[in-house]
Amino acid sequence: MEPFRGSARAMSSNGLASTGNMLGTHAIEVFTVLTVETNGCGFLPDRRPQILYERHIFHRLTNGAFDDGDISDPTPGGYGAGGAHQYERLAKAITLNRTAALQSASWGIGQIMGENFRIAGFSDVEAMVSSMMLGEDEQLTAMGNFLLSKKLNSPLASHDWTTFARGYNGSNFAINKYDVRLNGEFQKLSTTGVPDLVVRAVQLYLTYLGFDPHGIDGVAGKHTTSALADFQTANGLPVTTSIDASTVTQLENAL
Repeated sequence: MEPFRGSARAMSSNGLASTGNMLGTHAIEVFTVLTVETNGCGFLPDRRPQILYERHIFHRLTNGAFDDGDISDPTPGGYGAGGAHQYERLAKAITLNRTAALQSASWGIGQIMGENFRIAGFSDVEAMVSSMMLGEDEQLTAMGNFLLSKKLNSPLASHDWTTFARGYNGSNFAINKYDVRLNGEFQKLSTTGVPDLVVRAVQLYLTYLGFDPHGIDGVAGKHTTSALADFQTANGLPVTTSIDASTVTQLENAL
């Protein structure tokens, strides 16, 4: 099995509600953060968790012993492409210092830094990464633990986006307009509601299986129903446009 590839289960309604209850917020506030961090999806199409490798964190954790201007450097940046490329960067760092490398990446749907493993609820970074591989519910729980530890649940619940952004994204949050983006997503979700999690799970699992629904947005549009029909045809199943729990089970069985 490819490194860091796990069961990669889709978010459940219980998982989302549990995190909201933990934080004293509603699903909309939680999904606001997820949307800004990862467009609301915790996994790549190959079932590895979403990550972003931070070379300046690796520099700090290794006292600059491996500085090369690429994998280790005192200044942030050098990210290159997202997705699988971040794992290529991580792999290079792992050959130098595995623990520091894992701590130098942000993980999952909420992009929690590996170095924050303890306040995210784990004994070490290896345990955190293993949990991140299991599913989005586990990723949500880690994010909830982190927010509680940082006392960011209150500004999230009160929609104090500036305070929340400073605590979650860092002191330079304004450069990326992080607070503005949070407010924008919150306003949008206040109108549309959170994505349909059953449809979203179907989209995620179709993606894993190589049937492209053109996004993980919880909306059962023509691309999603077409991808589902292609999957059902390829597997000798009755073709249906309905998406429900039994559809999710079909896809889980295929996975």
